[in-house]
Amino acid sequence: MTSPGVASPGSDASSSSRRQDIRICTLIGFGHFLSHFYMLCLPPLFLAWRAEFEVSYATLGLATAVMSATTAVLQTPMGFWIDRYGARPFLVGGTLLMALSISAMAFAPAFWVIVALALLSGIGNSVIHPADYAILAGSVSKTFIGRAFALHTFTGNLGFALAPPVIALLMTVMGWRAALLLVGLLGVPVVAAILWQSRILRDQAKPKPAAGEAGATAPAPTGRELLLSKPMLLFFGFFLLTAMAGSGIQSFVIAVLGQIWGTPVAIGSMVLTGYTAGATLGTLVGGWVADRTRRSLIGFVILLTLVSMALLLALGLVPMPELLMPVVATAAGLALGSSRTPRDVMLKDASPPGQIGKVFGFVSSGLPLGSAIMPVPMGLLIDFGHPELVLPAVAALLGLSLLCMGGAEGTVRATRRRTAAARPVAAE
Repeated sequence: MTSPGVASPGSDASSSSRRQDIRICTLIGFGHFLSHFYMLCLPPLFLAWRAEFEVSYATLGLATAVMSATTAVLQTPMGFWIDRYGARPFLVGGTLLMALSISAMAFAPAFWVIVALALLSGIGNSVIHPADYAILAGSVSKTFIGRAFALHTFTGNLGFALAPPVIALLMTVMGWRAALLLVGLLGVPVVAAILWQSRILRDQAKPKPAAGEAGATAPAPTGRELLLSKPMLLFFGFFLLTAMAGSGIQSFVIAVLGQIWGTPVAIGSMVLTGYTAGATLGTLVGGWVADRTRRSLIGFVILLTLVSMALLLALGLVPMPELLMPVVATAAGLALGSSRTPRDVMLKDASPPGQIGKVFGFVSSGLPLGSAIMPVPMGLLIDFGHPELVLPAVAALLGLSLLCMGGAEGTVRATRRRTAAARPVAAE
């Protein structure tokens, strides 16, 4: 019997494993923070660049457009290479390329050089999602994987939130060139830490080779077959539609509330801030839930998405005191954010062994694509005099996303049942 006050060997092992899980999440989280930070550190520089390089606003937009498009397009092929050759070299090289390209912008003599460096930074950034998820799936304890995915999403959102004010402050203090040089060089210690601690960063488990006997597992599908399979296309649709809905809210909720209810810009800004903060904190809640209940994740996602839909509809359809609006928006964001981590865990569970890089590379490319698609149609609704349709359209997109998720999860479960039923027969 263990003496009072003395930890058992089992508890020591568990505590050591948890500390290692947190170290892994910290290493991966810093890189993910920077990838999102770099995405939004360029727009605050547009006025300075316009004055210095004498280019139009449309030309300025090329920098962010090229970086985002390159990241989205290359995520899937990067996922294939990561699954084949391992995630760690790609994570180190991608993070370094992403960061040093931002630093090199400080020495740009012309705007076309900034666009070319944005392309290089996008190439480095395209590695982050497939490499991160492949490493987390292979390195983190199964009992902590939900919280690991949640922390991953949280650090990315934090990068988005901090980039504009930080770069604006640095630009005021030291100018835009020194600001870019400084924030870009932040990637160097992150890469050094990843290299120093690389022994705890393991790649995802590889599939076991099929034995040449009765009962052997069926050959794994090719990468193309996997990504074009029904569940993966439906998961892609799920990510795409939720990103479209989120983009609609973030782009136009202030304008919509102003036109429907005459809500002041200050209150509308509080609504948007509340929604964003709730969605960010909700990812942590979702990670905690995902680690405690794996069987009912789909029900959890459905319930919270329906709650978020109802609250967003209430903002546009139900008269309410202005000070209540940010509270409702925060609750809507919290509900929707809490559903994101279970979504990632379900996708991880649906991925065959050794294929997580390409799966997350492909499916998560729906997020930037969805964000790019939605602002123009939503803006047209307002231009045509129907701002009251924007929030119902957002709710409809969330409803369609649930149909995609339900179809994907249902197909995965049916496949597992067929496989389990076939095993005893094959073994006879």
